[in-house]
Amino acid sequence: MIFTADQIAKALNGKVEGDKNTEVQTLSKIEEGIAGSLSFLANPKYTPFIYETKASIVIVNDDFKASKAINCTLIRVKDAYSAFSQLLEMYNQVKMNKTGISKQAAIAETAKIGENVYIGEFVVIGDNAVIADHAKLYPQTYVGENCKIGENTTLFAGVKIYSDCVIGKNCTLHAGAVIGSDGFGFAPQVDKNYKKVAQIGNVIIEDNVEIGANTTIDRATLGSTRIRNGVKLDNLIQVAHNVEIGENTVIAAQTGISGSTKIGKNCMLGGQVGLGGHINIGDDVKIGAQSGIISNIKDGQTILGSPAIDVSNFIRSSIYFKKLPELARKISALEKKLTDN
Repeated sequence: MIFTADQIAKALNGKVEGDKNTEVQTLSKIEEGIAGSLSFLANPKYTPFIYETKASIVIVNDDFKASKAINCTLIRVKDAYSAFSQLLEMYNQVKMNKTGISKQAAIAETAKIGENVYIGEFVVIGDNAVIADHAKLYPQTYVGENCKIGENTTLFAGVKIYSDCVIGKNCTLHAGAVIGSDGFGFAPQVDKNYKKVAQIGNVIIEDNVEIGANTTIDRATLGSTRIRNGVKLDNLIQVAHNVEIGENTVIAAQTGISGSTKIGKNCMLGGQVGLGGHINIGDDVKIGAQSGIISNIKDGQTILGSPAIDVSNFIRSSIYFKKLPELARKISALEKKLTDN
């Protein structure tokens, strides 16, 4: 789609400086701008690029002052970064505004399909599933029997939702995510083999949740694995059976959460964090990347390491970690001296 500087300025409550009829049809970073593209300048260290960018329109802050001639049209706004983010969201909504049901989709007769939905090629929807208004199911997604998909929720290509799971409103599940696969439950037997324990619960994902590509969330043994409102999960995360993740908690890639662990609200977990089973993580907790958590964590703590400890203690301890080889040599020298005597 093609937009003029004037149209963009009106959408952002901005002011055009230059040709208001300048047209753009794509977005770009300012250092990689091309003719017909729209970019922005928010970080001062990128200021030199505005004098050489090929972008046709650049969004800048109201207080930006040019030190030499600029070839592009400017749109001045209160906050260039926020304004560009707003445009990205508008652009994405236009791009993702798909509707219609493919003839190649397989939809059970007992399934209920809402209005203005998009159901792509080779989507499978099971018995008694409910797909709410404005939901989007991209090609090759699978929604099992008795599942519920909320309004304005998007399942990208290859997402698999096992039976009886519930996905709330305004959620986004990226390609390859698996929701409701069996929890890792096996009972040890006297002959050293393991007998599978049936996993008959489900997964409940509340509203405004985003789940990254190839992330897996296991169904509960009994009851529900529950992801609360506003949670954001990165790619390649494993959430085990009966886990609960509190509101607005964010978790980075490759984190693994063992069964029946409870994570509070407003927490932040770095990449590759490992959490043991049956522990409680309080509210507002921050956990550094690659930390190993084996016990309960109180509200508001910031921890790091494996096993994880308070971050200030970890930093002090790291000074000694670096000196361990030197200390080992001193101890060896003292032992030798004592032996010789």
